[in-house]
Parts: sequence; C-alpha cells; structure tokens
Amino acid sequence: MDIKETDVLGDDIVNHWYYRSKAMAMTRLLARTRIRSILDVGAGSGFFSRHLLLQSEAAEAWCVDINYDHDSDAMAAGKPVHFRRSIDSADVDLVLLMDVLEHVDDDIGLLMEYAGKVPPGSLFLISVPAFQFLWSHHDIFLEHRRRYTLRQIEGVARRAGLDVEQGMYYFGAVFPIAAAIRITGKLFRGIRKPHTDLKPHHPIVNEALAALSRAELRLSRHNRLAGLTAFCLARNGKHGIE
Repeated sequence: MDIKETDVLGDDIVNHWYYRSKAMAMTRLLARTRIRSILDVGAGSGFFSRHLLLQSEAAEAWCVDINYDHDSDAMAAGKPVHFRRSIDSADVDLVLLMDVLEHVDDDIGLLMEYAGKVPPGSLFLISVPAFQFLWSHHDIFLEHRRRYTLRQIEGVARRAGLDVEQGMYYFGAVFPIAAAIRITGKLFRGIRKPHTDLKPHHPIVNEALAALSRAELRLSRHNRLAGLTAFCLARNGKHGIE
C-alpha cells in the first residue's frame, strides 16, 4: 500500500471509493478461505489487514514496512496488529502484497524472500497496477517501476515458486474512463508535475464510482480482459519455514 496516498487521503481513505472497492474485491477473493493470521508486506497504514481483521475470523496481523519509524503494536477490531520494519519469519496462513511489487526492482526475489519466511501452503494475495500503456504521472509520483498484465504477474508468482490459483482484473467498469484520462494526460507530461490520481471526491461522485465497482464484483472472478488492477491469488509451494 502506498504511504504517499495515505498521506494525501488521510483519514478519508476508509471512505474513498478506490480503497473500499479494492478491500471488497480482496474479501471476495478470500471468501472461501479460513484465515488465522496475516502477514501484510509493504503494509503502510495496515488498511487491508485491518479490514480483514474486521471482516474475517483472522485473529492477528503482522504489518511490515521499511518506512516505519520504529516497531509498534496496536489493536484493530479487538485483535492485535504488530507493525515491524522487518521480520525474519511468520507463522501465518495469508501473505498480502497489496500494490507492493511494482515498487521494487526484483519482484521475483521479494516474493521468494517472503515465501521462505512463511509455512508451505500459505496463501499469497497480490495486487498490482495493470497495463504499461496506462503509465502516467501517477506512477512516477508513487515511484513505480512497472505495471503488469495479468499473465505477467502470474508469471512472476510462478517463477518465485508459488502455485497460482486465481487471477483476475478489477476496476474494469472504470477502466475506459481512466484509460482515456491517462492517455490524454500524456500530452501534458512535460508540463505537469508528477501527482497521484487518487484524491478526495464529492460524496456523490465517490458513491457513484463505488457503486460501479461493487456491481462489477459478481463477474470479477472471470475478468481476464481489462482493469486498472491485476489480482493474483497463489499458494506457497516448495519454499517456506517448516
């Protein structure tokens, strides 16, 4: 999760259509999974792991991010959340990498590293920004290295030793609008400074975009065509702590 976006949205992040919708998609992908403990890599504020603590039977979350000033502990939904700058191993059954891999040079290496820190059979839920042709000032502002197609992120997961179980695009309903804005924006790339596209919206606009994304959820599992985000659900194979 991008800390820069957390700084821009502040407390409004819990109501912002984009994060609300992505959290719903995450919950739906994990609906048939019993979650006991979560490792949230590149967690930022811990928005997604906190959401799962509230919506699932998960009892504990470990949030890891090198950008934390220091280690700390908190509570969410009456359950412990541990914020750590690094972690050597974790006895968890779910690893979240929500908008993380696009920030690192060695995406396969990072996945392999965390696959070795968790037990075999642990689930990995990965989300990344989709399609390189959508590259914009938004990506530059957030210090992205790349965007992915669904096949590319699934390939990264497999090369890291994970077994892919599900892949899908999301935010397909708003994809045409966003694509038009991004492509048009390239005409002004040399004029405008890098900035994020995420910002607080008027409540009516916010709810309209949330409704579009919510309606898409019913068919999202079958969407391998287009969207702003690519999701990959995979399971830790041969690697991992015993």
